[in-house]
Amino acid sequence: MNFELTKEQEMTRKMVRDFAEDVIQPRAIDIDVNADFPDDIFKEMGKLGLLGIPFPEEYGGAGGDTVTYALAVEEIGRICGSTGLSYAAAVSLGASPIYYFGTEEQKQEFLVPLAKGEGLASFGLTEPNAGSDAGGTQTRAVLDGDEYVINGEKSWITNAGYARSITVTAVSGKRDDGKNIISAFIVPADTPGLTINSNYDKMGVRGSNTSEIILEDVRVPKENILGDPKKGFGQFLYTLDGGRISIAALAVGVAQASLDRALAYAKERKQFGQPISNFQAIQFKLADMAMEVELARNITMKAAWLKDQGKPFTKESAYAKLFASETAFRSANQAIQIHGGYGYMREYEVERYLRDAKLLEIGEGTSEIQRLVIARQLGC
Repeated sequence: MNFELTKEQEMTRKMVRDFAEDVIQPRAIDIDVNADFPDDIFKEMGKLGLLGIPFPEEYGGAGGDTVTYALAVEEIGRICGSTGLSYAAAVSLGASPIYYFGTEEQKQEFLVPLAKGEGLASFGLTEPNAGSDAGGTQTRAVLDGDEYVINGEKSWITNAGYARSITVTAVSGKRDDGKNIISAFIVPADTPGLTINSNYDKMGVRGSNTSEIILEDVRVPKENILGDPKKGFGQFLYTLDGGRISIAALAVGVAQASLDRALAYAKERKQFGQPISNFQAIQFKLADMAMEVELARNITMKAAWLKDQGKPFTKESAYAKLFASETAFRSANQAIQIHGGYGYMREYEVERYLRDAKLLEIGEGTSEIQRLVIARQLGC
């Protein structure tokens, strides 16, 4: 395994970093305070090709890989967790399932516009009573002639309010052993019977759109079923494995931002006649933060590399998501502590990092679920 970045990967990272610092940074506080989804920024990201990084050029993408995409997520997340989350969800949850499991016709109709940055997509898995227990899905899809009729409710769905299509999971039948068959369906956002409400008032990542979806006799052509009708459960498990890499990359970005702010402040802030960076108590905090950020980045890059090589990566993506998200929370918390009273103020931004980081320990599988995934991969 070689972690030396290619010239293309370095160029993409620099391009995304420059864009994030020049375009997103000046608005990061307002995006959070006003819970404002930056639709115009996403249009610019689309024009730059960021929404198509990991997809082949034949489908409108940039022909990059997972490592390149993870680098982009980290750079955006370092500046704005809200924008980073919506970016990660648009690519890894919205577009990727169509690329991995869709028919050629579905890719042409739904994936190409997404990869070209002409719109966003969303992934509707979580329900009010089916979060960690995703197999407990209650949404139902019944075949009626040439159409599936879908009824149910989805909650906490990222980007749904701005999506052109939403891939939703639903129970579509029973297996021979009596267990539910879960299938995935591509539902255009303007389909009659589909209601999207974006009324959540969130603690963090406030500028990332989060919505409730209600499906009432929503009809989609049977051609809109994603891939094998009987493999929807396996599809979303693979999708979540990939999504965990992007959440880990986002967490690394937040953790790096926390370290950067804390280090800069510690060098400037004087107490007892000298910079607080001279005090061992502060030095130890910064040393621990730097070490954990680097370790989180390394396991995230390893998981991305394994995915690119076509090797198993379920365990490593769980490692990355778990460790990076908890590192982000710890780093943000320590950054606030180093800032003292100033860290509690919005203008210093580190309090936002803490609020944003907390979601990363919950979304795409809680820390507890990641530990279960790892234990099962160990054969427990």
